[in-house]
Formats: sequence, structure tokens, C-alpha cells
Amino acid sequence: MTEVLTVTGIGVCGGRAVGRAHRAGPAVAEPDVRPDAVPADDRPAEAARAEAALVAVAEGYESLAATAPAEVAEVITADAMMARDPVLAGGARDGVLSRGLSAEAAVWTAAGELRERLRGLGGYLAERAADLDDVRVRAVCHLRGEPATRARPADGPHILVADDLSPADTAALDLSQVSAFVTERGGPTSHTAILARMLGIPAVVACPGAADIEAGRLIAVHGDTGLVDLRPPADEPVTVPRPRSAEPLSWAGELADGTPVGLLANVEGEPSAVASAGAGGVGLLRTELLFLDRPTAPTRDEQAEVYRRLFRHFPGRRVVVRTWDAGADKPLAFLGFPDEPNPALGVRGYRATPVGSAALDTQLDAIASAAADTDAEVWVMAPMVSTPVEAAEFAAAVRRRGLSPGVMIEVPAAALAADRILAEVDFVSIGTNDLAQYTFAADRLATALAALHDPWQPPLLRLIEMVGAAGAAAGKPVGVCGEAAGDPKLAPVLIGLGVSSLSAAPIALPALATALTGLTLADCRAQARAALGSPS
Repeated sequence: MTEVLTVTGIGVCGGRAVGRAHRAGPAVAEPDVRPDAVPADDRPAEAARAEAALVAVAEGYESLAATAPAEVAEVITADAMMARDPVLAGGARDGVLSRGLSAEAAVWTAAGELRERLRGLGGYLAERAADLDDVRVRAVCHLRGEPATRARPADGPHILVADDLSPADTAALDLSQVSAFVTERGGPTSHTAILARMLGIPAVVACPGAADIEAGRLIAVHGDTGLVDLRPPADEPVTVPRPRSAEPLSWAGELADGTPVGLLANVEGEPSAVASAGAGGVGLLRTELLFLDRPTAPTRDEQAEVYRRLFRHFPGRRVVVRTWDAGADKPLAFLGFPDEPNPALGVRGYRATPVGSAALDTQLDAIASAAADTDAEVWVMAPMVSTPVEAAEFAAAVRRRGLSPGVMIEVPAAALAADRILAEVDFVSIGTNDLAQYTFAADRLATALAALHDPWQPPLLRLIEMVGAAGAAAGKPVGVCGEAAGDPKLAPVLIGLGVSSLSAAPIALPALATALTGLTLADCRAQARAALGSPS
């Protein structure tokens, strides 16, 4: 049999690392889901064990979040909220009381059922559904008295190889010893990919051969190409991980020839880390995530206070607020969405809260009130806008409140009509994650289709070019706030396609600045032409 010398996945964070493979711990054995395993008299106590385990998991997440990097901490805090979800606890309790399942089986089953419900919604919540796997694994481990994390400690520098990694697994690692990640699952927008880029660690995901890489083997990981070399030169030195301290952002706001380029940050929670990182402002404030756990609609005053607190971190700097990106992938309970056969193609974003709806009117009033009380330069954009008519309606509503209107370009129809949309609004921002998903008709959670979500795909770049050209013709800004914006190698290409600002995780901004320093617009356009001319 011919020896396999390389395996290939998708490179999601650039760089090359050489080291010994260290495998994450084995998967937790699935509990025996037998009905009536617990006698009736013992069921109340067993149900209490299940609920207590979920509380312990939530507290464990909160403890990890307290010491994790700010961007990772946000994700882990969301996992803690998931572990405290009363729907999950109620499902586990019911599994014990009505079916007689053990605490382990009840938690496992309830989390699995909730996971499938979230996956069916698509988008953001479908991506968060995978976190429920980590919740139930940790709960079962707690009930069995086993260690909670699958990322076992290693002795010395190593390359971590795993089926997949949760944010909490990553936070528990000694990152001073991790040179690279290789995972069998995941994709360009998975948590492993996002966290690798946040931490600046070379990473390859969606790598089928990862399962066969034995522990202790010397391998080389190419984070740019997705190649994992299983037979690097034996005398090649092992990569020693560099310190993962935050780099200061040094960016004058323009290319070498004076072309202005904004480097902004994405925010979905506490903004202090973004403000202190030196970002030029906020390119994407995800408002729906601030209220995702609310059963009732927040009032105008409640919203205004939250926005006011956020805006005050950015005096004199731009803050781009995205209105509710709700429905389908983020079904805010207080908006009351109908069941749909295909939610990802249904009532979501602007379609869920159009101009004239009480929810949008209240939100715009709250944003305007907060903006008037601070010195931030507040812009407002609507998600999932498809037509110039929708853009015009939204722009009028925003301008009536004295703010600058824009829209997200996330569906091909909006990219194709970018010139007419830009005639109605002051700016647009391209959401590359959804634009890729809809352009290629490929679920961004499907590992088998992960290659179609590579932001270097020429059809996706052509749509971005079309939007960039429309922005240049109209003399209006075009931003990118999807995961593609955080790729330093892609940054010059995006600028060459007509993008005027990039909004990414704060930790990605120094690398973006380094990638753009010394380049002119002509240099960026040359790189864009080369990328567009590629067959794949």
C-alpha cells in the first residue's frame, strides 16, 4: 500500500508550523438511552442531578470566559447562556420524569433535540447548534465525574489535531504550546476557524485525513493552502509558538498613495476591547445578539441605554449599527415568527422587520436617541435587503431620524442591483458569509461544501467587484464585514475590488494593517485582477 504523504483540508489562518501531532481526547461515549432506567421514586432526585449538571457547565463556561481573550470570552459567555437555557433544562427534566431516562441520557437527548431544531433554522443559530454538542458532553462528563475538556494538556510545543474544537476547549488550552490546529470538521466560518484567526494560529479545517494522523507524528501545517505534510524533513526544527499578546494597531487610515481605507471592528457584546485596540470604529454592531435571550420586546428606553453605553466608547469614531437581523437564523422570541419550510430563504432580516413595523420603528428611535446623546458618528444599515425599493424605504426612515442609512449586500440580487441600491443609501456593507452561501447554494455548515465558502472563489469576488464599482461610480463607501474581511492576504484583493473599509475581529486588525502597509491602490488592483483571473 502506498504511504499517504499529505492530507488536505481548507486553510483558514495563514502561516506554516512544524511540530508533533497531539490528539485531543477521545469522544465521550454516548449514554445508554433506555426508558424506565430510573425507578419512579428516584426520578425527582435524578432530574435534579440533570439540572444541576447544566448549571455546573454554565458556571464552568463563565469561569473560562473570565480569563479568556475578550473575543473568545464573548463566544464562551454565549455558550453559558445556552447551558442555562430553560428549554434545555426543561427538556432534560421531562426526559427523567416522564420517560425514566438517566440524568446523562436525559441531558444528552434534550440537547440533541434542541440542536436539531437550531440546525433547521440555518444561519447564525445553526452555527451555534454545534455548541450544544459541547454543552452536553460537559454535562455528561460532570455527571460521570470525568474531566470536562477534550483538549488534553501536552508536554511541550505541539500541533493540536482534533475532530473539532469548541471555544471552551480552545480557552482551556495552553496557547503558548500550540503551534497550529488541524480539525476533521468545520469550515471557513466555523468556530475553530474564527478563533484561529482571532488568535493568529495557523489552522486547517475540514480535513478528512485528520482522523488518521497518529499522536506524536511530526507534521507540517500550511495554513495558507490547507496542506498537511505528513513527512516533512526530519531535521526541520519544530515551530515554537510566538507569544499571543495583543499587537498594537498602527494604521494611518490610508494606503501608500493616500487612498483612504478604514480598518474597523465587529462588535456583538462588550466593546471596551475594541475601543482600546485602536480600531477606526465599529463596522458591524450586531444588535440582535444584545437581546437574543429576551422573551419580550425591549422598550425604546431600554434599547437606547444599551446603545448609549456602547456608543460612548467611540467618541468621534464611526459606529455602524445593523438593525435586527432576526428571523430564521436568529428568531427573536418577541417578534413572533411563523414556522417556515425553509427559514434560511424565508422571513429574515429586513423582511422580518420592514419599515412601518413597530419593532423597527422602536429600534430606530432608540438608536437616534442614543446617537444624539453621544459623540459617535452613527450609521445604520439593514440586513437582507434584496431590492432598490426596500433600500429606498429603509433610507427614508433612517434619514427622518437624522442618521446615515445603508444596507447589507448579502444576496446576489442586491449585488446585481448595487448601482440602484447605492442611489438610495449612503453606504453598503458586504456580508461575505451569507453572500457566499446564497451564491453557491451551499449551506455554510456543510463540511462537504466548505470549499465553496472559500472567499477566494472567483464568482464571489466578481460580485464584490460589481458592488465596488457601483460604490466608486456613486462616490459612496463600500465595506466588507464578513469573515473574509479578517484575512490579511485577501485584504489587498478586496481593496483592489473597490472596497473602502474592512471590519473584522479586533485581534485581526494589526495583521490587516501590516498586509496593506506600503501598498498603493494600483498594487491592490493588480492582486485583484490575478484573483479574478484564477479558475478556482
